[in-house]
Amino acid sequence: MYTSTAGHVRRMPAIGAVVALAAGMLVTLAPAAHAAAGATLPFTSVEAESATTTGSRIGPDHTQGTLASEASGRQAVRLAAGQRVEFTVPRASNALNIAYNVPDGRSGALNVYVNGTRLARTVPVTSKYSYIDTGWITGARTHHFFDNARLLLGQNVQAGDKIAVEPAGTEVTVDVADFEQVAPTAAQPAGSVSVVSKGADPSGNGDSTQAFRDAIAAAQGGTVWIPPGDYRLTSSLNGVQNVTLQGAGSWYSVVHTSHFVDQTGSLGKVHIKDFAVIGEVTERVDSSPDNFVNGSLGPNSSVSGMWIQHLKVGLWLTGNNDNLVVENNRILDTTADGLNLNGTAKGVRVRNNFLRDQGDDALAMWSLYSPDTDSSFENNTITQPNLANGIAIYGGTDIAVRNNLVSDTNALGSGIAISNQKFMDPFSPLAGTITVDGNTLVRTGAMNPNWNHPMGALRVDSYDSAINATVNITDTTITDSPYSAFEFVSGGGQGYPVRNVNVTGATVRNTGTVVVQAEAQGAATFRNVTATQVGAAGVYNCAYPANSGSFALTDGGGNSGWAATWSDCSTWPQPGQGSPDPDPNRNLAKGRPATATGSQDVYTPGKAVDGDANTYWESANNAFPQSWTVDLGSPNAVRRLVLKLPPSAAWGARTQTITVLGSTDGSGYTTVAAAHTYRFDPATGNSATVPLPNGTNLRYLRLTVTANTAWPAGQFSEVEAYLTP
Repeated sequence: MYTSTAGHVRRMPAIGAVVALAAGMLVTLAPAAHAAAGATLPFTSVEAESATTTGSRIGPDHTQGTLASEASGRQAVRLAAGQRVEFTVPRASNALNIAYNVPDGRSGALNVYVNGTRLARTVPVTSKYSYIDTGWITGARTHHFFDNARLLLGQNVQAGDKIAVEPAGTEVTVDVADFEQVAPTAAQPAGSVSVVSKGADPSGNGDSTQAFRDAIAAAQGGTVWIPPGDYRLTSSLNGVQNVTLQGAGSWYSVVHTSHFVDQTGSLGKVHIKDFAVIGEVTERVDSSPDNFVNGSLGPNSSVSGMWIQHLKVGLWLTGNNDNLVVENNRILDTTADGLNLNGTAKGVRVRNNFLRDQGDDALAMWSLYSPDTDSSFENNTITQPNLANGIAIYGGTDIAVRNNLVSDTNALGSGIAISNQKFMDPFSPLAGTITVDGNTLVRTGAMNPNWNHPMGALRVDSYDSAINATVNITDTTITDSPYSAFEFVSGGGQGYPVRNVNVTGATVRNTGTVVVQAEAQGAATFRNVTATQVGAAGVYNCAYPANSGSFALTDGGGNSGWAATWSDCSTWPQPGQGSPDPDPNRNLAKGRPATATGSQDVYTPGKAVDGDANTYWESANNAFPQSWTVDLGSPNAVRRLVLKLPPSAAWGARTQTITVLGSTDGSGYTTVAAAHTYRFDPATGNSATVPLPNGTNLRYLRLTVTANTAWPAGQFSEVEAYLTP
């Protein structure tokens, strides 16, 4: 039985860098600080909002239940009939995977063009696996909007080539494209037993269940070979032990079933590798074992090189799974967890996997019946869990979470949660040493609708019992958290303490509200934690329940950028509120929603607030005047603007004529600074400072460009807004 791990009910009172590789070629990559975190992947992803498009960009948005809030980077591109998004291919490729959305109840296709020539093959798109409702999970709304569809191109394309997609039959919102060079089919291992030799049908028409069972029985101690083809199984496999199940590659050997292995125990030494299991799960039914693996593979087993999609859970692991290795897999579009290590296991290693679009925790350990022990999640890349956490550790002894990259959590989750939430008994709370090391969290944390204020990017939660384990959090990078960075809380509302926490070596950039959100009694020591562009204050320290005890923050030295404390425990700071202790050095415009009257090619409005001076907005050409507008999120007394162009020698000096306007409501604008010429010269950093008069109070900042001496368009690589003159 599957028990929800997303129902984080709390009894409380009421984004990646873009690198320009060539003209018009923009590829989304992890920032340099993230290089050590995440999986080594066989594909390169390109965000649709960074590509050339005739469609409409949506987002950014962090509001639960909106399409953009579940998108990678919280942005995507909506295509109506006749509209396209064109990607510049970042690497030699022969395969394409598209993350997309279509309106509920609709299906259709994406036509694919390679360097302008339409392929005969199309990418099928459907809402069949989207729009999931889980009314029994408090705080859940309709979610799981995106899906993935893949295509072998039938030809090789090179870096710099153009691949465009356009909808056929329905509107399509394109989120991200993965480009991959898929290796040729692998050869059958010598001495293996082919499922086809036992009667399996590679056309997918016949039922191959018995043939798989017969091949497993015949190959004990050896290998079952799954040749290229599509195989349909109508019931699960059990009694699987002492055998290798191997395919020709996950793009070639495909098993269609919603429950592949289902068994309560095994003698082990099961190795599953190099094929795809694609299910037909269209809703979440927690009493149904609609999982790739349900139960136990037994000790000393492995799962590698798999493509797992359209199931409830990838691996729901109970019983003896000691020394299991799960590595180099893709787990996509599950309606619940990607993987849950559900008690008793020892020495499990889950590493170098890619998970996208999970409907609950992407990776979880839940110490039910007995503790998970000496197990780890390492070097995994997780994106867009759309209901719960990226990584969740619920109890367990001597657990490690190392070098993972987690991005874009939604609704009821943090990037990483270290928790004593038990869900049911018997439960084994956290014990020994919990190591959380080298992880990077991007746009993680969310507004919890049950709490009426947020979950942090990294949460330590004494939900059902005190945390007495030693929790060591080291070398963490937290970027663009919409709310807080580190949260210490007793989420069940019982005021249990959070003790023995050490946070050492963290970089926090552009957090929406606070660096530390402390809402439990207990203590933590912080060393070498640096923060920049803090939204409201460094610390929110307000225990719940009131008078349940205080949280002590010990300064171990080397901390900077987050000394101020939010003084009013009756209110939760809003992102970018900047009060009562605003950071005057925070760029209020960075990462905020930007629009313009026109844009040229890929040089879209958001490029002027992405924090990267090498990317830029360029207006429609030969069409002055042109305006660029940013929403700062709340009214602010802005005193100074810094306008930048790329600091490249290729950008010659120029003068732009600019008027600064402001608005508090986005409708009525007044002139803040009259039209003036501003000189941009590479010799002086290609930037210009615009002082604004004292008393300027605006939420919406608009720059109107009426002339440019070097190009017939308005151009900004960064627009920065500060409270200091």
